[in-house]
Order: sequence, then structure tokens, then C-alpha cells
Amino acid sequence: MIMHGTTIVAVRHKGKVTVAGDGQVTIDVTVMKHGARKVRRLYHNEVIVGFAGATADAFTLFDRFDQKLEQYNGNLLRAAVELTKDWRTDRVLRHLEALMIAVNRENFLMISGIGDVIESDDNVMAIGSGGPYALAAARALIRHTDLTAAEIAREAVTIASEICIYTNDIITLEELDTAEAPEGPSRSRSGS
Repeated sequence: MIMHGTTIVAVRHKGKVTVAGDGQVTIDVTVMKHGARKVRRLYHNEVIVGFAGATADAFTLFDRFDQKLEQYNGNLLRAAVELTKDWRTDRVLRHLEALMIAVNRENFLMISGIGDVIESDDNVMAIGSGGPYALAAARALIRHTDLTAAEIAREAVTIASEICIYTNDIITLEELDTAEAPEGPSRSRSGS
């Protein structure tokens, strides 16, 4: 499935997970909008989702996925598997043309309508027409720079926008801290 019209990239790096996406909406060969929000937070702001594909299809998927997250108490992996089951078998959902990236502090997933729930091998994932360019850029930046996850994701989409005619450089970015909650101040015992 080839998705025109967007670039979404997710990066887990240095204790953060970031999802970034461009804002261009293209119908056939005409740019219809420059600042669409294709990256959103779901389930009490604990899950970040980005989509590539038809906009109406994506909103339907956002809604269904949010319902699955609520149903399974924020268990991202379980919600993703259950969504793909519905996506493959439901008459309406089966015809939706979209891909999603969904991340939380623990999981890093790509979800497709053909039943795929794919975890990243290297904490970088990208979808959409500019996805391959953003993926290559993000991997290179992780290996050869000291940038943060947000800086890498933003730069990867910017690089994709310079190559892919369906991607622009108006970027929406969402980020989660993946580090454990800090413990209180350490206390030492004296006089023991």
C-alpha cells in the first residue's frame, strides 16, 4: 500500500519518544492544506498516534483506536491487535486506507489495515510517502549526531519535505518522557 500525502516519523532516543508529522494535505496534484494535524495524543495523553493516508479514514481510526485503548485500559499492544482484527473484518473499516504509528513509554508500533502490528527493531519508524526519506535521515542523525529525539524527528521530516512532493515543512511534534519517574531524594543513615 503506497500512501501519498504525508510523512510521519517516530524516534525513541535519550529517554524520550517523539512522533512528528508534516501538515500537507494533497488531493491528486493539488495542495489543499498546509497545516493539518496528523499527530495526536490519545488515552489521557499517554499514547501518541500519527497517521498516513486518507484524512477521513484516519479520523475514523483515531476514534476506534481511542475506544480500544479505553477498553483495554491503555494497553497499547492489546488495543493495536484488537484494532487490526476489527480493521480486517469490519465491513466499513476494511476499506479504510491508512497506516498508523502508535507509541507510548514502552511500545513503539506501526499498525496497518492488513493486520500488521509491527514493532521497530531500532527505535525509529516512519510511514507515508516521505517515510523512507525520513527513516533514513533519522537513522543517520541518531548514529552521527548528538541531537535530541525531538530535534531528530523534526529534521527527518524537514529532510523528507525537501525530497517528497507530498510532504511540507510545517511540522506537528508530540513527545513523551520514557524515563522512569524520579525517586525522591536519597537518604543516608548516619550514626550506624
